[in-house]
Amino acid sequence: MNKTVMGIFAHPDDAELMCAGTLSLFSKAGWKVHIVTMAPGDKGTAELSREEISRIRKNEAADAAMLIGATYHCLESEDLYIFYNRESVNTTTGIMRKVKPSIVFTASPDDYMQDHEMTSSIVQAACFASGVKNMEVDIPSFEPIPYLYYCDPMEGKDILGRPVTPAFYVDITGEIKIKEQMLACHASQRNWLMEHHKMDEYIDAMKLFAAERGRETGTEFAEGFRQHLGHGFPQDNILKKIFGKIVHLSDCF
Repeated sequence: MNKTVMGIFAHPDDAELMCAGTLSLFSKAGWKVHIVTMAPGDKGTAELSREEISRIRKNEAADAAMLIGATYHCLESEDLYIFYNRESVNTTTGIMRKVKPSIVFTASPDDYMQDHEMTSSIVQAACFASGVKNMEVDIPSFEPIPYLYYCDPMEGKDILGRPVTPAFYVDITGEIKIKEQMLACHASQRNWLMEHHKMDEYIDAMKLFAAERGRETGTEFAEGFRQHLGHGFPQDNILKKIFGKIVHLSDCF
């Protein structure tokens, strides 16, 4: 197995919110970690131009990734215009073939905004297409299809407020400080949310949700995941094999 793991999300700070603790565990276990965003966060500002905020947010994402020795990539789409189309599937397949991850994390198929849901669908297609020869991608294909895991949606619920239950949890109690430090790198997003939502809940909200997932599985802090088990994808839970007892299976699955 190629000891490379990739997190592909819509915007800078999505990985930090949803799976940075688990990515940190991979880094400590000797894996290469890559964090990819579809867009640079170009709409996440109340005062700067798209070019200015894009540059700032990509630098923040790279700084956050560096804290766990990870590499950051941006696929240069646009906030609110992430679509499942020929270009996005080809571009995402390209970065996947370049990095050749064995394990991929992405956004929940059900989440609070379309950018996240579209990213989830695009990444699913790109994983499947990693071994499809006749794609419009110059980088050679590779096999097998990577393991694909969906992170929790924001606040652990879908757009109708229904809870989305993880299939299993990863205990990140030992990684919560680095997760907090990574999220704190995204100062521009924190400032924009303070302006947009009129409250400063950025880091506290992350920790509260991680603590909620922790209580559900008898740990202090946890991150929740579901595995893509469609035809052609790996069926065994490789995370349980790698991390053992810190991976807790849900009673609901």
